[in-house]
Amino acid sequence: MRDFDTTIRETAGLIETALDQFLPRRSGPLGRVVDAMRHGALDGGKRLRPFLLIAAADMFDCPRTRSVRAGCAIEMIHCYSLIHDDLPAMDDSDLRRGRPSVHKAFDDATAILAGDALLTEAFEILAHRDTHPNAEVRCRLALELARGAGKDGMVGGQMIDIYAEQKSFDLAGIEELQRLKTGALIRFSAMAGGVIGEGSEADIAALTSYAEDLGLAFQIVDDLLDAFGAAEELGKPVGQDADMDKATFVKLLGAEGARDQARRLIEECKAHLDRFGPRAEPLKGAADFVFNRKN
Repeated sequence: MRDFDTTIRETAGLIETALDQFLPRRSGPLGRVVDAMRHGALDGGKRLRPFLLIAAADMFDCPRTRSVRAGCAIEMIHCYSLIHDDLPAMDDSDLRRGRPSVHKAFDDATAILAGDALLTEAFEILAHRDTHPNAEVRCRLALELARGAGKDGMVGGQMIDIYAEQKSFDLAGIEELQRLKTGALIRFSAMAGGVIGEGSEADIAALTSYAEDLGLAFQIVDDLLDAFGAAEELGKPVGQDADMDKATFVKLLGAEGARDQARRLIEECKAHLDRFGPRAEPLKGAADFVFNRKN
């Protein structure tokens, strides 16, 4: 099997090229919001979510021309969420991916509009016939992404996260929060690969279960990195959870307990892929990547 780091870098390159094409520079006042969109979406990130979608779609021999488009849609949603998360009214972060966050590079209003534009652009991409010739497939992708990104997914999780700053959450509460805030888009990414690849409902269910466990493990590792990582390596401030006294897996389980929980989730998520045999090796590699990541 090819080295996973090489594989994910190549996939990230495909997404970077496609995003650049989806967001051509414009002149005049409109150019400012496009520049802000490009600042928030280009030149950074592991592109893990698009990787999950593309790797899952590859198992069903889905043409890359389709899966890369869908991968760009999920990455636009992810990048919009980061732009808004960094705003003073949210996490108030000055850095993202080692450079000024969008609201610092531009201004708050432009950052809000750039995030809004990326959000809506994502659904334009999914609705286009080039993403899939079958309208039912396109509708299902849009429906599932709307659920994953909206009040019953990422946005709902973010609201709970803000509320959690003033309340005490037990482990079950934190798991619910993170399955929405972080896990919902990861869940969509893997299951969407099955949808666009026209896999069976059993295949899509297995990918969904894989992604649910992976998303929770991802957030546990994120909590560990915020508590013990280096800002230079992460490309963003660390220690913010502790500063705001947020309820996190590290706070509730301790460092070793949190890492043990993440390890168990990674093994469980890989087990969901057994039905796919060797075709699932890239997705299993992604699980190990999530557990071992340093940024």
